[in-house]
Formats: sequence, structure tokens, C-alpha cells
Amino acid sequence: MTTKKTKPGQRRKPGKRPGMVRETPAPYGKQTLKSVSLFSGGGGIDIGVENAGFHSLAGVEFDHNAADTLRFNAERKGTDTKIIEADIQTVDPLALADPGIDLLHGGPPCQAFSLIGKRGSLCDERGMLLFEMIRFARALRPRALLLEQAKGLLSAPNEKGEPGGVFKRFTRQLEEIGYCVKWTVLCAADYGVPQLRERVFIVATHGRNGFSFPPPTHTESPEDTPLLPLKSYVGIGSVIGDLPKPAPKGTTPTVPNHVDVTPDRDRERIHPVAEGGFLAGTANASPDLKRNLTKKDTTKYRRLHRLEPSLTLRCGEIFFHPIEDRYLTPREYIRIHGYPDSHILCGFRDSCFPSYCVGRN
Repeated sequence: MTTKKTKPGQRRKPGKRPGMVRETPAPYGKQTLKSVSLFSGGGGIDIGVENAGFHSLAGVEFDHNAADTLRFNAERKGTDTKIIEADIQTVDPLALADPGIDLLHGGPPCQAFSLIGKRGSLCDERGMLLFEMIRFARALRPRALLLEQAKGLLSAPNEKGEPGGVFKRFTRQLEEIGYCVKWTVLCAADYGVPQLRERVFIVATHGRNGFSFPPPTHTESPEDTPLLPLKSYVGIGSVIGDLPKPAPKGTTPTVPNHVDVTPDRDRERIHPVAEGGFLAGTANASPDLKRNLTKKDTTKYRRLHRLEPSLTLRCGEIFFHPIEDRYLTPREYIRIHGYPDSHILCGFRDSCFPSYCVGRN
């Protein structure tokens, strides 16, 4: 199953925009389905799973700051989710839950498969972590498995250099232990998230099933769908526009994680860039500001546009506020991702954003 690649949305006239639904997860006690989370990151997939009615028995995460975030938010919600901060290869699945859980889910590291970067695939030790999902599935025998990964997984070569070999091996191993595998590429913007983020989603159930991926609810061009009208893409202005001015670096913010850490030089360099533009393509910017940038550097010193979805938020890449001369704050980043305001990030101080949330789940 394939989907059409989505291009950045066109600018539209100002007006009321559809907003993000930032819900508080259902209280523990009303949840009956049991899940286990692997490669939990900042807890993004976990939030969606909990909102769907699952009780998360455990989460496994190697990054210390991410694990701190998971523990803090589990305690704040009063849940008994066990957070395991460890190398997943050392974790015994049966120490987390008994066989027969309802859902096993996770987003293994994508760096080995991403189309951006060295793309070491299985020659990169992080690439082999994908198959930890298989090991846990064998032991826990979940009724269903959910995995999110970068699109590059579909074409990543195996040890023999065969394009797509990793994906074929992964799905074959799931089928060998009795799972029916379905997959597709989904764009977050097609479902009301203000971000043009495409990812592979794999859903596998123990035995045959009638599952199908949900149809899009939003589109770049609603006028092209007259018979089955869809909503317009959500612009980032509708999810960050109500935030107050961020707190300066080193001070306590009134909104958690809403802190401005922009260096003075970067404020100077972004100043001439128009909303939705980038520094290398700004005609009136001086050579001193552009320095070594080329016109190919379309995501460096990039301002987002209030009426458009964000480009994909990635680790190590900083986007600027649409109209203010500053970076987006961590709170703005995770609002664009769809995290609820009740979710607090821990374990970082003055960094622009925590990579365990932005570039992962």
C-alpha cells in the first residue's frame, strides 16, 4: 500500500484554523487493554495508545533524559507504568509482562534507515535494534503490534546490499511467528497534525484481521475533494499562537518548557527572513549573514509560516518562529508534534529542544 507524497501547503487567507485536540489521557482504572512500549522516547506514541484506552504496563528507554520524562509523567498521572532505563538488548521481555498482552508498540531508532544521513542500515548497530521488536513479540505474544519508522526503512539494504531487504526480513519474521502484517506511509498533516511528517506504520495482528488504515481527514487542497470533503491542513499558528512570550534562558517559564534560548547572533541572522522563508533565499540579506549557506540550504535558518504545517521536525535541525526573531521553544515544538500541554519534558536545561521528543516519538 502506498500513499502520495505530500508537498508543503499553500498559503491561505487568515482566518479561524482547526486546532489541535490536546486531551488529557483517560484516568487509570478505566483502561482495560494492556500494552508494553519499546523505544519509548519522550512518550509520544504512549500518549496516543493511552488515549485509546490502553493501560501501559511498562516502557523501555535507553536515553536518561527521556526516561526521566517518562517517569515524571507517569507519576504525575498516578499510573503504575514501570519505566525501564536500560539497553533494550539486556531486557528480559517476561520481566515486563506475562505473555498475551494486547499491544506491543514502539519506534526504534531511525538513523540507520533515514534517507538523511549516512544510512548505515544493518551495518549501523542501531539498525539491528529494529529486530528487538521481533524478540519481544516472540516472548510476549501480543494480540497486535504497532511500529513507526522513517520511510527509508522500505528501501534500506540488507547485509547483501539488496534494496528493501531489511523491510522484507522484518515482515517475514513477523509472519513466521503467526502475524498478519499490514503497512503504509502516513503523513501527519493528513490527520490534523500541523506537520508534514511522513512515516511508515506497520500493524501486525496475531492471525488474519479486517484492519485497514484510517482515511485522511485533512488535505492541502480541500477544493479537490468535492464529493468527500476534507478539512484544510492545520497551520502551526493555530497550535502555538495562544502561547505567551517565552521565558528568557535561565528563568522559570509560566508555561512549562516554554523557554527562549536563541543566541544573539542567530537573532541577527534570522531578522531579514520573511515568514515561511529561509536565509539563503533572502535577497536582501547581507553576505555576512548568509556566510557559507547556499540556496540548497532551505531548512537552515528557516522561519515557519503560521498558515502552513511545519516541515518535518528532526534532531539537530532548528526552525524559527514565524514572526519573532527566535528559535521555536521546546513547548512549541512538542505542540506541533501533538503532545498535550499536560506532558512535561524533564532532564534538560538550556538546550533548544530535547531530541528524544522532537526527532523520535
